[in-house]
Amino acid sequence: MSATRRTILGLLSLAAAGAPVSRSRAQGAGQWFSMKGDDGKPVANLRLPVELLTQVDALPGLLRIGSSTPDVTLVEFFDYNCPFCRKAATDLRSLVEQDHDLRLILVNNAILSPMSAQTAKVALGVLRLKGTAAAAEFNLALFAQPGKMDGPKALEVAQKMGVDRAQLEEAADSPLIGRALVAQMRLAAALGFAATPSFIVGSAGVLGYPGPQSMRAIVSAMRSCDQPAC
Repeated sequence: MSATRRTILGLLSLAAAGAPVSRSRAQGAGQWFSMKGDDGKPVANLRLPVELLTQVDALPGLLRIGSSTPDVTLVEFFDYNCPFCRKAATDLRSLVEQDHDLRLILVNNAILSPMSAQTAKVALGVLRLKGTAAAAEFNLALFAQPGKMDGPKALEVAQKMGVDRAQLEEAADSPLIGRALVAQMRLAAALGFAATPSFIVGSAGVLGYPGPQSMRAIVSAMRSCDQPAC
């Protein structure tokens, strides 16, 4: 995992330089909308610049899950070594399976370690080589693994799923994949998403994972008033 190593590590250092990466610390960022998580604590959220929101769809390497004609879209910026992202992964996938008008877009924000960047590059390689369905399965498979994830472990998981390891490693190390990861992380940094996971919901950014019931309430509010909280 070395093709874009210096660029990615530089971005990782920049992203980690002063930002909270846990939900509890992210809650100190304030609230644009009054929102509470499943634990009853305030959920940090902020208004996002429109000019940045329009850049999401143009990002390379997005994993789009759920409806192709959604009435609500959740965009999650996540890290494969984030425990809150692990919990959100299964919860949100269940929500998408139950809600046929919902789309979930997954964006890598591998800010916790170089291992996270390695893992993200492998996941982007699976998406490029095998398509959305395989990449969505691989995403859950990675979060199901115990302990910290890195490039070699991610390659092992992919190999067990039938992906050619040599071909995948070449793809993951390619400049194309490196640029895709950097683009995703740069937008996350521009949006102020120093916590993982963070979400775009309408024109709001939600910092941290509020829990499954709160996410259902957010989706319901988007349908009712086109805001994450009515």
